[in-house]
Amino acid sequence: MKTKHISSLSGFLGTVIVPVYETNSQSITFEGITVTAKIFSGKKDSFYISEQNENLFLFVGIGKQIDYKSLKTIFRRVSNNQKEILDKNIALFIPNEIEGNNVEAIISGMVLGTYDLGHFKNIITHPFLNPNFELQILSKQEYSSVINKAIKIASAQLETLVLVDLPPNKVTPKYLAEWAQNKGAKFGFDVKVLGREESEKEGLGAFLAVGKGSENEPQFVIMSYEPKGSSSDLKHIGLVGKGITFDTGGLNIKTAGMLHMKCDMAGGAAVFGTMQLIADLELPIKVTAIVPCAENSVDAKSFLPSDVITSYSGKTIEIIDTDAEGRLVLADGLSYLIQNYNPEYIVDVATLTGSAVGTFGYECAALFTNNTEVSKKIQASGDAVGERLWPLPLWDAYKPDIESEIADVKNYSGKPVAGAISAAKFLEFFTNEHPAWVHLDIAGVAFGDDEFAKSKHATAYGVHLLTKFIENL
Repeated sequence: MKTKHISSLSGFLGTVIVPVYETNSQSITFEGITVTAKIFSGKKDSFYISEQNENLFLFVGIGKQIDYKSLKTIFRRVSNNQKEILDKNIALFIPNEIEGNNVEAIISGMVLGTYDLGHFKNIITHPFLNPNFELQILSKQEYSSVINKAIKIASAQLETLVLVDLPPNKVTPKYLAEWAQNKGAKFGFDVKVLGREESEKEGLGAFLAVGKGSENEPQFVIMSYEPKGSSSDLKHIGLVGKGITFDTGGLNIKTAGMLHMKCDMAGGAAVFGTMQLIADLELPIKVTAIVPCAENSVDAKSFLPSDVITSYSGKTIEIIDTDAEGRLVLADGLSYLIQNYNPEYIVDVATLTGSAVGTFGYECAALFTNNTEVSKKIQASGDAVGERLWPLPLWDAYKPDIESEIADVKNYSGKPVAGAISAAKFLEFFTNEHPAWVHLDIAGVAFGDDEFAKSKHATAYGVHLLTKFIENL
């Protein structure tokens, strides 16, 4: 999306979008238009359309108090639902009271409103996606840097939405590896991909076990970003994302909910989107990200319950349940990251357990970490952009849940309780006691229902959260 700053509406013909705070006044006046409070008072999520001098004025109520997430949703709604009046010249008025951070939310929301789930339909392209479209910004201040960042944030989130929503016969491990290579070349980060043979040579046994039953070759994707001309004292963060492109449950096959298991790579997609955004923003930080991509399918070659496999760390794992596969690929991802790159901070992201959904519903992700300071920082980052987190314990009282008699550890407790915690304890086992490790279980927030589609779909949760956290380190 192109934008242009204007200081007045002199000579403008088209649609003007006007955010309005809720007011107790008798009326609202803008550019000679007066609207009585009985008709429109700026109440949150309300809108009013007026026509004057061949211009349409779309008044958008933003309420008395605004926050980042609400603004983003409101203007995504405007962009998505009002396409018929957004097909000409568009001007967006920015009131003086709205600060830069909230301008970012408004612009990002408008760009996100261009998203359409009909990837395999003949649909009318959103007017904002026309190469010649230019959004005119009517404001006293100049917001070009804020707007540029907002567009980059939304663009990375749009990419993530597409990756998660496309079907599994399209988004295979190979597709994700090629996506990373293409985006790395475009935005400026290095990509290395280990296929089956290379992964066998590296000893990525837990990762390979999960993909054994699929005809789609697993791909262990390693991405590295470092800003141009960077110094040696840059902070170094490591990211690991679960990239299970489809999860049947393996031989412990799922009995419900399999339709939506194309979303089981949403953690990996969040890491991919974050890498695009970090590189696009040219953040002054070193990032190494790993997304182990595999399909957990059913075949004569599938790994078996009661198998004992050897992970990259050299630790053995007893397989109790083949549907607890995400933690296996993350275990090898974490071990590989720590042993070969040893970043100062590590965050892994995964749609890992139904237990996290049972605990928090669809309101926030489950947060696990051994570092109180990092916990506060990542929670604050999430609150700032409306991607909330809440901590759960990593007490050693839960350690027996993953103890095995035949191997070093088992991949599932076998108990119908504390599933998110025992999964986190399993991952912790492979962190080599790293002092600043964070695990985010995003099962309840990465894929779900909202007003923007009739069926469940992706949210792009994690992209902005991770980037904000990295900016705040």
